[in-house]
Amino acid sequence: MNRGKLSFPSTLGRGAGEMSSLSVRSLWKGYPGTPVLQGVGLDVPAGSLTAVLGLSGCGKTTLLRVIAGFERPERGTVSLGGRTLDDGRAYLAPERRSVGYVPQEGALFPHLSVRDNVAFGLSRRERRGDAVAELLELVGIARFARRLPHELSGGEQQRVALARALACRPQALLLDEPFSSLDAALRGRVREEVQALLREQGVTTVLVTHDQEEALSLADVVAVLRDGRIVQQASPAELYERPVDERLARFLGAVNVIDAQFEGGLARTPLGALELRGAPSSNGAHARRAARTGVVMIRPEQLDVRPREEGAAGAGVTAGLRGHIEQCRYYGHDALLHIRAEQPSGAQVLLARVHGEHALAVGTPVSVAAHGPVAALDEPAAPPSGQLTRPN
Repeated sequence: MNRGKLSFPSTLGRGAGEMSSLSVRSLWKGYPGTPVLQGVGLDVPAGSLTAVLGLSGCGKTTLLRVIAGFERPERGTVSLGGRTLDDGRAYLAPERRSVGYVPQEGALFPHLSVRDNVAFGLSRRERRGDAVAELLELVGIARFARRLPHELSGGEQQRVALARALACRPQALLLDEPFSSLDAALRGRVREEVQALLREQGVTTVLVTHDQEEALSLADVVAVLRDGRIVQQASPAELYERPVDERLARFLGAVNVIDAQFEGGLARTPLGALELRGAPSSNGAHARRAARTGVVMIRPEQLDVRPREEGAAGAGVTAGLRGHIEQCRYYGHDALLHIRAEQPSGAQVLLARVHGEHALAVGTPVSVAAHGPVAALDEPAAPPSGQLTRPN
C-alpha cells in the first residue's frame, strides 16, 4: 500500500479534512422498550484513533449512527471541531457533518466499478480531477479501478469502502467493525495498513469493535461501552494494567484475582509483597485500601514459573507458592499454564503465560512468584476464607 500524503485539490472536501476533536456528551438513545445508550460520554482527540470496545449488542453501532446523523438521540450533544452537530435543538443532516462512515460489510454499489464507488457523492468537477486516482493509489487498489466489487477480495472491498469514505476529506471517520468479516491472516494485515494510513492522513477516527486484541493493538485511546455507558476511557496500556473493576479486567484478558492486605504502597498476597500501581479512579478501591483488605489483579504474564524437584523449597524464588501444572495450552509463540497451587485450605488454579519454549508438561511440580506492580480492583465480592484466587 502506498502511504504517501495526499494533496487533494482545494475543491475536494469542501474545506474539510482538518484535524478536529469529536465530543459526545450525556447521550441517550433507545428503541421502544429497549434502552441502548444511557448517558454516554466520549472524547475523541483530534487526529487520534479511538476504539469503542464492547460486546455485541451493547450499542456500539447505535452510537456511530447517532454521531453520523442517521439516528436522532433522545437527548445529549454531539459536536465536531467545536461545531454542534446535534443537541436536541440544532441538527445537521448527515451530508453536512463532514463525517465519513464505513459500515461493517462495506456496502459497495455492486453495479459500479471501484472508481465509480469511490467517486460516488463527489461533484462532476471533482470526479474529473486526479484526486480519486490518487486516493485509489494511496489505499493500494489503483489497479482494480475498473473492476466490480464482486471481483475483489474481502480486504480489497474494505479498502474501496475506506477510500470512498475518505474521498470527501471528512473531519471524522467512523468505522463499524470493518475487519470482522475477514479471515484471521487477512484481518491482521489489512487493519495494520489501515492504521498506518489513518495515522499518516491525520484523520480523527472512531473504530467500534468487539475484539479486545484489535482495540488494544490499533487504538490510541480505548473506550469500553457496557450496559449503555462508557465505563472507562484510557490508553490501551492503562486500560489493560489498571481496569476500573474486575469485570472489565476479565473482559480484557486472562487474569488472576487474588486476596490482598494493603500496607502503604504494597499489597501482601500469597505470592509475596507486591508493589501497587496506584488506586483506580473509582472510590471503591480507596475505601478498601483504607480498610487494608481487598483484591488485586495479576496478569498471567506477571507470574514467574520454575520447575522444582518434588519436596524442594523452590530454590531461587524469593517468595511465592508451590504447585503443579494441571493444564498447558500451547500456542507456539507462548503457552498458558494452569497451575494448581498447594495451600492448607485447599487448592486453587493460577494462570501463567510463558514463552512457548518454556511450556511445561502436565504434572510438573513448580514454584510460582509474581513480578511487577499490581492493581487493586473494584467489585471484590470476597471469596470464601482462605481461597487464593477467585474463579475465572
